[in-house]
Parts: sequence; C-alpha cells; structure tokens
Amino acid sequence: MKRIVTIQDISCVGKCSLTVALPIISAMGVETAIIPTAVLSTHTMFQGFTFRDLTSDIRPIMDHWQKEKLGFDAIYTGYLGSFEQIDLMKELFSRFRGKDTKVIVDPCMADNGKLYPGFTPEFAKAMAGLCGQADIIVPNITEASFMLGVPYVEAGSYDQAYIEDLLKKLAGLGSKQVVLKGIEFKTSRGRIGIASYNAETGEYSWYFHKKMKTSFHGTGDIFASVLTGALVRGLSLEKAYALAGDFVVRSIAETLSHDDHNTYGVDFEAAFPMLLRKLDRELKG
Repeated sequence: MKRIVTIQDISCVGKCSLTVALPIISAMGVETAIIPTAVLSTHTMFQGFTFRDLTSDIRPIMDHWQKEKLGFDAIYTGYLGSFEQIDLMKELFSRFRGKDTKVIVDPCMADNGKLYPGFTPEFAKAMAGLCGQADIIVPNITEASFMLGVPYVEAGSYDQAYIEDLLKKLAGLGSKQVVLKGIEFKTSRGRIGIASYNAETGEYSWYFHKKMKTSFHGTGDIFASVLTGALVRGLSLEKAYALAGDFVVRSIAETLSHDDHNTYGVDFEAAFPMLLRKLDRELKG
C-alpha cells in the first residue's frame, strides 16, 4: 500500500487540516501517516479555543522514523504556524524525500485578499521558499500574490493572460508544477476555475466547475487532500485536481441539503461514495 505523510495541525472539533486529510486520504486507499504541528480544541472559527504547540515534537518524530527506515510516496504539508515549522519541513523534505517521492505544499496562510491572523508578509516570503522545494504547490490567488509580492487582484478583474503570468511566476519559485485555485473571470457565469502550469513542458491546463453560493471553513484542505491522494493512486495532475474540485462541490451540496447543517465545516463524509466511484472509474481508464 502507498503511504503519504501529511504535516499540519489537528482540531479536536472542526473539519479542517488533519481532521479532513486523514479520513479522506485513508478512504482513497492510501496509508496516511501524520505529524501534528499543534492541537486545538476546535478550529479558529470558534471563540476561546485551546492551543498547544507541538513544534518541539517534530524533530524527535523524524529521528524515530529515520531509525525505523520509514519511507513515503508523498509528503504533503498544510497549515504551518511559524518560521521554525517551515524550516523543519525543509529538513523533513531532505531526510525523507526518496527518488519517487512527491512533495506537495499547500501554503495555507491567506484568502480573500488578506493574510490569516498572525501571519506577515515576511512569513509569506518564507513560505515561498518552502514552495520552491516542492514538486507541486496548491495556492489560491491571495496566497500567490503574497508569496510573489504582487498586488492582489479581485476576482473578475483579471484575464487569462494574468493567470498564466501568475502561474509562471509561481513556478519560478522552484516547483515543477503549480495548481492555482479560485479563478473567476467576468465571463465565468457562475463557475469557478482551477488552472495548472507544468514548468518542464510549458503547458497550461484548466478546469471549471460550479461555484457554490456558500463557502465553508476547511474546503481548501479537502481539495489538497483529495489531490494528493489521487496523485499517489496514479492519476494525472489534471485528473487529480478535477476530482478534488468536484468533491468539494459535492461536499458543500451535501451540507446545504440539510436545513440544520453545521456552520464549521462541510459534510464531506456524505460525499465519499461519489469520490470513490469517480476514483475507481479514473483508475480503470
């Protein structure tokens, strides 16, 4: 069985980070190892949550794994809370990156034109450095803007040429492939897009799906988790991100189908049958 290690925080209640990555990747038929970077009582949408930083545990975990000669088919990082954790991820890449290991970085730090609380432009530069060591990066347009040090442009105010230039500049950070989320043109007509760029071939690809009227916490983590699982199972990048986008849409739809749905995350569990059917169909060709 293939094995992925994902490194991000865990919220005891709340559908984001490890509480979505672990069940989703496992359901896709991949062994899922984890390194929790912090433990929170709930995710940060709630008030008064508890927080325990686990940075000091990361290197001892790596030491033990290296002693046990453990290897991984993919290394996938999500939300990282400090400069020290970014540096530790660079060390982890160096110690556990095999010849065929895929390194995927989701630079979770910003959205809607703003950095998340506690992050700074200097942190965005450090995250850009981590992205430079990845094979695949999965930013949204806000994160891309901060990492590149360019002004954020509102949805609907850019064209295809702008997105293609942004993708090229992101690849210039050092990653082989870039997946950019949350693309909306004036002509999108109720659809939202994903675009990718392959720095080795110079090729772009695009995928647009329905834009849901309501947004939820954690859907970016769900997207990156499905994409990573699909890549390790053998799908192309284009098929992997299309599957991830479709799964997010179905998860939101499942959530909104209930009048009493919770507000802190989507019912991705109810969308698993769709995910596994589509994955199986793609694997069978």
